[in-house]
Amino acid sequence: MSRRKNISDRQRYLLPEVVAKVKNLELVARFIVEGFLVGLHKSPFHGFSVEFSQHRQYMPGDNIRDIDWKVYGRTDRYYIKQYEEETNLKANILLDVSGSMGYSSGEITKLQYAVYLAAAFSYLLLKQRDAVGLALFSDKIHRYLPPKSAQSYSKFLLSELEKARPRESGTVVSETLHIMAEKIKRPGLVILLTEFLYEDPQKVLEGLRHFRYYNHEVIVFNILDPNDRFFEFSDETTFVDMETGEELKTQPYFIRQDYRKLIDEFYAELKRECHNMKVDFQTILTTEPFDKALMRYMIKRSRLY
Repeated sequence: MSRRKNISDRQRYLLPEVVAKVKNLELVARFIVEGFLVGLHKSPFHGFSVEFSQHRQYMPGDNIRDIDWKVYGRTDRYYIKQYEEETNLKANILLDVSGSMGYSSGEITKLQYAVYLAAAFSYLLLKQRDAVGLALFSDKIHRYLPPKSAQSYSKFLLSELEKARPRESGTVVSETLHIMAEKIKRPGLVILLTEFLYEDPQKVLEGLRHFRYYNHEVIVFNILDPNDRFFEFSDETTFVDMETGEELKTQPYFIRQDYRKLIDEFYAELKRECHNMKVDFQTILTTEPFDKALMRYMIKRSRLY
């Protein structure tokens, strides 16, 4: 809690409970990114640039005519000028809108948290002159906007995100991954915003491997409510599956330890296998500040060139 007290006004917008009070999604995206950048300059990553699309470091075999000598004069290092067609990254944000994403034990649902993150990622990607696309899915793909880099494209992305609602359907993440991998074969960045609670992890991993087969870089954000992760229910509770409607009444105290053990093993397996195929896997709770996810994205993005 101390971190929440010792932050600037802009950094307050990294807190989900603050962002939830802002109704305009464009403002939400801008506030989150600006709050993140303020914190970035105060962190060990001071000087970490958000502008990646101008240059890359000189590599043996590059044409020396493309060296930017002005940059060399300032840094004493060789950097190559990159052209727009060479540097623009194509990114696709895949957002889970299945019924279970509508769950919340606090002020913000998993879907709201994911929508805010997707808006912030799209804002940041367009700021970096990258192309960004968006897919909304549950048991099928409901909407797909292909990647574009024009700043004006932001209003279309945000409009779709503002309309995102939990669907009365289950999640089939693996199927979506296979379909999208075939749809976007050109290598780029894939950002997956979902929860992994209902699917066979091996099927999900096969879907992620499909992206890696086409040389996509992949970041997975596993978005959970604290109760999903820690099962902090106290009294006798009736659990209702938000995707099937099935009900189960139980005393949470008696199954909490076994639940936590199973969930730990489940996510440990996913994380280990993702690491083996060079896919970033990050579990995010809906109570955590947004900079945790943004920092993971920035580190991944900086390694692409």
